[in-house]
Amino acid sequence: MSTAPEPVGTIGVALAHAARLLESRPDLAAQQAVEILKSTPGHPLATLLLGVARRVCGEGNAALKVLQPLAALHPQWALAHYELALAYGESERSADALDALHSALALKPEMADAWRALGDQLSIAGDSAGADAAYAQNIKASTHDPRLLKAAAALCENQIPQAEAQLRAHLKKHPTDVAALRMLAEVAARLQRYHDAEALLARCLELSPSFTAARHHHAIVLHRQNKPAAALQEVDELLAKEPRHPGYNNLKAAILARIGELDESIEIYGGLLAQYPAQPKIWMSYGHALKTKGREQESVAAYKKSIELLPSLGEAYWSLANLKTSPFAEQDLASMRAQLANPGIGDEDRFHLNFALGKALEDRGAYAESFEQYALGNRLRRTQISYNPDEMTTHVARVKALCTAAFFADRLSFGAAAHDPIFIVGLPRAGSTLLEQILSSHSQVEGTMELPDIPAIARTLSQLGKHSAEGYTAVLATLTASECAELGERYLAQTRIQRKTAAPFFIDKLPNNFAHIALIRLALPHAKIVDARRHPLGCCFSGFKQHFARGQNFTYSLEDIGRYYRDYVELMAHFDSVQPGRVHRVIYESMIQDTEGEVRRLLDYCGLPFEESCLHFFKNDRAVRTASSQQVRRPIFRDGVDHWQHYEPWLGPLKQALGNVLNAYPRAPEF
Repeated sequence: MSTAPEPVGTIGVALAHAARLLESRPDLAAQQAVEILKSTPGHPLATLLLGVARRVCGEGNAALKVLQPLAALHPQWALAHYELALAYGESERSADALDALHSALALKPEMADAWRALGDQLSIAGDSAGADAAYAQNIKASTHDPRLLKAAAALCENQIPQAEAQLRAHLKKHPTDVAALRMLAEVAARLQRYHDAEALLARCLELSPSFTAARHHHAIVLHRQNKPAAALQEVDELLAKEPRHPGYNNLKAAILARIGELDESIEIYGGLLAQYPAQPKIWMSYGHALKTKGREQESVAAYKKSIELLPSLGEAYWSLANLKTSPFAEQDLASMRAQLANPGIGDEDRFHLNFALGKALEDRGAYAESFEQYALGNRLRRTQISYNPDEMTTHVARVKALCTAAFFADRLSFGAAAHDPIFIVGLPRAGSTLLEQILSSHSQVEGTMELPDIPAIARTLSQLGKHSAEGYTAVLATLTASECAELGERYLAQTRIQRKTAAPFFIDKLPNNFAHIALIRLALPHAKIVDARRHPLGCCFSGFKQHFARGQNFTYSLEDIGRYYRDYVELMAHFDSVQPGRVHRVIYESMIQDTEGEVRRLLDYCGLPFEESCLHFFKNDRAVRTASSQQVRRPIFRDGVDHWQHYEPWLGPLKQALGNVLNAYPRAPEF
């Protein structure tokens, strides 16, 4: 008697069972697939399932041995190319993963998961623009509602106003449509309206907690708003489900670096680079974390590795220059010149190379050519930012009009009771990092970083006063005692994540906080404020030749920075007048000439006993994030005090902008 053929349904049942096992027991799913292939050799779905199971089990090479021939045998099967791409990614072959994803999407452009995977790979490669475009395509491909297709298409084509109008109209009728909410959050993020994006994504997750893409975007938006605790919570939830996801790990490493958890950040970056060793921008981020930790030689090696992988990466050259302790060799100068001669490099790489080459030439004493490179870099950078010098001048005038001696006398009982914060204010490159290093070498003081919290509170108040001609300062005048206390407590709560020790005092050294002294006085009346001041030509030119990672938009023009310095001096002179003695000023040149005397005066102002360790600040191994990170690890030196004089022939516009502030230094002129 002949045996009846096996029903077709039996294989289908077996495949369905194996697919269900993938999530909980991928090893058993692989065994099931092997058994199916024994009875039906070469079965495409069983082969695909075996490859996926091998990958999920962490057997990347074994997965490739299955999926490579499958994709070659079925070149028109988009899913095979997609799964092959994921296996390539797991096996540290990013270029091959990108090729396989492009193949999958060429065959099936509506494949949403492939667009997301492409975005992840491009993000790891540091192609943020390409990643954004891929994620936008993921949104479009995920959208099956025909009412959202036009908005999705507009978003992909970067037609932001059209996308926003269509999405808002749709959400008026369908306010709980999570796809539309996520798309509108993407619009808000593109416009840098991160607060709006955060609210939209939070609503998305409230409605659909399993919406992974929305949670990832929420974590990114929180990180961009300097909300590290909330961002970490989101990214940890993502990693709980996908612990090896490179994009999630990369984001977590960046968040941890920002809050000073450098050991863990470095460990994560190291793990990513073991998995993806050919990613120049991860090497660069790794170098940043190592530099901050004080591991200089390792950071140099990381920066050089990123340049080896991507010779046009201007930021890596600038990162080496910014160490200020690792001079370039002649071959490095030749490489930078060759890259600058390439008309195809992007503006961001170009201006970073200008700044780096300017520093290399400065170190060689070629000051004319050095200034030319600094000027080129600043000119190009200035075209990319929005900065109006009138805004600071207007702000100073408003604060002077509001903050009289009587104004503060009427508010003596306002604010939080805490004495913890010590604010170091002024301009960048005025010696604030040196003061921070000195103070943080005291047993009762913890150094943190340039904290963003006071400006963030100021922006919130600005929103409250947006309909008033006086804006932020008008709101300050209306604050009650309890509201000021709440603002102070909010600042203390938000900054607690930055504090790693039990020291009773901590430093916030964001220089730009000088513009918010009125707010600090109202919210934190017992805080100490130290004004770090340096010769206007030395300070301003040092800022001009420095490319800042973010902010400090006034530094990219000699006229702008000179005017900003003048406004700063005028505002500080006003507070000296209405609240004499409440701000302690440290003149950089005096600190260099009489270090012990200035340190003793500084500690007296802060109410701290003298400790010898403050004179040996260069032995302090704390993390330092600013451009002076390597300089403050050495004893005080005079080399840079008058260095600006080499560039004096080109500083005419700066002198003119400074006006009588220049000749009056270190005192303030009459305003």
